[in-house]
Amino acid sequence: MGNALRGVVAFIPTERCQQFLVGDIKEMPLDCTLDVSSRQLRHFPNRLCIFNELVKLYLSDNNLSSLPPELHRLGKLQLLALDFNCFEDLPLAVCGLPQLNILYLGNNRLADLPQEIAKLKELKTLWLESNCLTEFPQVICQLPNLKTLHLGYNQICNLPTELGQLEELRSIWLAGNMLTEFPAVLLEMHFLDVIDVDRNRIRRFPCLSHLQGLKLIIYDHNPCVNAPVVGEGVRRVGRWADCCDDEDEDEDMGKVVAEAFGEVKEHIPEDDVQSAETVVAPYLNDIL
Repeated sequence: MGNALRGVVAFIPTERCQQFLVGDIKEMPLDCTLDVSSRQLRHFPNRLCIFNELVKLYLSDNNLSSLPPELHRLGKLQLLALDFNCFEDLPLAVCGLPQLNILYLGNNRLADLPQEIAKLKELKTLWLESNCLTEFPQVICQLPNLKTLHLGYNQICNLPTELGQLEELRSIWLAGNMLTEFPAVLLEMHFLDVIDVDRNRIRRFPCLSHLQGLKLIIYDHNPCVNAPVVGEGVRRVGRWADCCDDEDEDEDMGKVVAEAFGEVKEHIPEDDVQSAETVVAPYLNDIL
C-alpha cells in the first residue's frame, strides 16, 4: 500500500508531496550524506539544496529526468549517484559541482554527454554503464584526474586515441559493447591496472605483455581464437586462461576474478569499491 501511494504522490510536484516522499529532513545530516534513493521521485526536492555542506547525495532508483539549476548550491558535493533514473541528457547543473569526485550515471537513457562535463576537473570515477551510447563520448578525454571509467553495456564500437591522454586512469570496464578489435589505444596505456572487454566481438587479441601496470584482463565471452599474452603476475579471465580444465572452467574463472579483484581493490577509490564489485558479480556468482 505504501509503494502504491508513493507512486501516486510522485506525480504531484507540491512541497507537501515531496516531503511525504523524501521524509521530514530538517537538519543537515551529521555525516554530510543524504540518501533519498528508491523514493519514486519524479521531481528533485528543491529544498535539499539548502544543505550546502552535503558531501554525498544518493538519488538512485527514482524516476528523475531533470535537475534544477539550484543544484549548484551544493558546491561541496563529492559524490552524486543518479543511476537507475530516466535521464536522456545529463543536467547541466551537475557540471557546476566543482568538487565532484564520483558520478554514477548508469542505467539511464544517455546517448551522449555535454561538453560542459569537462568542467569537472576533480572527477575520478565515472559510471555510464547500461545507457544508449553508440559512440565513445570524446569529452571524457578532458577529465585529467579520471581513475575509473565504466562504459559497460552500451553500443560502443571503438575508442579514440585521445583516451591515452588520461594518464591517471587505472581501470576501464567495457563489457557488453560492440568492439570487434581490441582497442589500439589501450596498448599504449601502460598505467592501466584493469581492462574489461568481456562480452564483445573480438576475434583476436594482441600481446599485452608490455603493459607493465596491468593486473587483470577480463576477455571472456568473445569469439576469440587466442588468449592475450600477458606479463608475469597478470590474471586473465577468458578462454584458455590460466590452464582451466573444461569441466571446472566456470568455477576456476570465478576464483580467478575473485582473487584478482582482491588484489586490485587497493587501486580503486574507497567510495567506489562497492560499485566496482557489481562489475565482477557475474563472475563471483559462478563460485557460489
